[in-house]
Amino acid sequence: MRPLTLALLMSLAVPARGTADQADSLALLERARRLHREVPAIDTHNDLPTMIHSRAAGDLRKMDPNGRLDIDTDLPRLRQGLIGAQFWAAYAPSSYIDKGAARYTLEEIDIIKRFTAKSPVLEFATTAADIERIFAKGKTASLIGIEGGHAIENSLGTLRMFYELGVRYMTLTHSGTTPWADAATDAPKHGGLSAFGEEVVREMNRLGMMVDISHVSDATMLDALRVSAAPIIYSHSSARALANHVRNVPDSILSLIPKNGGVVMVNIFPGFINATAAKQTATILDKEREFNRQHPGHPDAAAKAFLTWLEAQKMEPGTLREVADHVDHIRKVAGIDHVGLGADYGSLTVHPTGLEDVSRYPYLTAELLRRGWTDADVKKVLGQNLLRVMRSVEQTAARLQRERGPSSAVP
Repeated sequence: MRPLTLALLMSLAVPARGTADQADSLALLERARRLHREVPAIDTHNDLPTMIHSRAAGDLRKMDPNGRLDIDTDLPRLRQGLIGAQFWAAYAPSSYIDKGAARYTLEEIDIIKRFTAKSPVLEFATTAADIERIFAKGKTASLIGIEGGHAIENSLGTLRMFYELGVRYMTLTHSGTTPWADAATDAPKHGGLSAFGEEVVREMNRLGMMVDISHVSDATMLDALRVSAAPIIYSHSSARALANHVRNVPDSILSLIPKNGGVVMVNIFPGFINATAAKQTATILDKEREFNRQHPGHPDAAAKAFLTWLEAQKMEPGTLREVADHVDHIRKVAGIDHVGLGADYGSLTVHPTGLEDVSRYPYLTAELLRRGWTDADVKKVLGQNLLRVMRSVEQTAARLQRERGPSSAVP
């Protein structure tokens, strides 16, 4: 009888522990959701516009984000994920780097403007105050960031017009080195920023557009930090110490971020958060240039071929906890005031387990709480750090415009 009694006691004990763990998890998730309702959670990078552009030629009747889409992002799930502000990426593939990038980017801005105007839950924003006002109304602020400096086609006039359209950050490069900035995943040509590249950064400071140094080479990161009079951002990057990919930020540069006042928004793409996936994807963007060479003069065909190839790739997915490890690491090296979230949802075909779509943000927040993070620190990561950066960028622009007046720079 004694072995039977022991077995019975053990069988009863396991569910009891499981029930307690489940209750703890539910309590953490509810606490996470409460924090998302108290401050606007801000994500700085989502590729939904690119998917609408490439899959539906920008036709919102064919791909309406107000309904359920067959990708990881749509507006009902974004609301379920309790996101208070979303920066949508207006992106031109690297196949357009020599011609047509501005037009392609404008088409994506048009998509963002149209689905924002059509949505009952979105409202367009351009400032930190706008985000807070829209969040207080119970809506989600909709903002624009340009992914890839080739979009301006080497023209400060084009940069200024993008700002007038509401663009509030620009990533200095994408996968390819531009005529004025070296990319992380291409051969360097300038040793960082060229003289014109430095002028681009200064004009972004004067306008009030955040300088985004995701995708750029380490030398370009350092040059941007040196030149920028305002805090910079990494709109969607993670920690190189944990996943050794050149798209991530090395500790040597993370340690410089506090002096600048910027913020690193953590990416969830498996190749940037999982060590095995980082090795698997080390040369993934080389493939994009290969398709560009295969389709000379046909950027649409090159972009479609690369996207098709990318969707077929298999990689280690990583986990939600690994994403939290990157948030933890950046907090440790750069400080709690310099980390946020820029997941890179929208075009992902492989997701970390536990972060399968945009509805899952509160689960990442709950994981930080499980690790002992305070409510105050979690709120910084959710959105307060990025709001601080936006306000600083806006204030710097106001000061520079008082000091310098209207831009006299050549186009």
